[in-house]
Amino acid sequence: MLPDHFTPVPLDKSYRLLNHGPTVIVSAQHAGERNAMSAAWACALDFAPPKISVVLDKATRTRALVEGSSLFAVQLPTVPQAALTVGIGTDSAVTEPHKLVKHGVQLFDAPGLAVPLVAGCAAWLVCKLIPEPHNQQSYDLFIAEVVAAWADERVFRNGHWEFGSAPAELRTLHYVAGGQFFAIGESVLVK
Repeated sequence: MLPDHFTPVPLDKSYRLLNHGPTVIVSAQHAGERNAMSAAWACALDFAPPKISVVLDKATRTRALVEGSSLFAVQLPTVPQAALTVGIGTDSAVTEPHKLVKHGVQLFDAPGLAVPLVAGCAAWLVCKLIPEPHNQQSYDLFIAEVVAAWADERVFRNGHWEFGSAPAELRTLHYVAGGQFFAIGESVLVK
């Protein structure tokens, strides 16, 4: 079942979901296994077709699932998910196989795609891996095409973030270090 306020985002506007530099959660599944991990280094890379980049360390289980399936999701956690985000970014499924349960991660299936999504996020992008073996092995850098995108319509409408009018708990997280995040702040408009 899809969460309330889960609304499609046109692919030509999907880059805007990452443009403000949020911390993300990467999820994937392969061979019956599902996992999710936090990632601080993700960004929009291109417009048409929309592409993103994300760094996934070799030691992570999620990376192995991405390499096995070539499909993954990038989602933007919200303020109430700060502890969850730290937990699944700190614990590894390699040593803590039940980390999703431990940290209260609720997954749902992306419509029409074999990839799990994390409930409670502000936005979700499903991505198809563009194999770049040198970048992946040398820099842990993964490049992917965005093939589907959704956002919580209370905070992202008509191709734009609406943080000023949305509930404060829907603000995205921006990681600093040592378990500290900032929630996205106030708008500064230059005309």
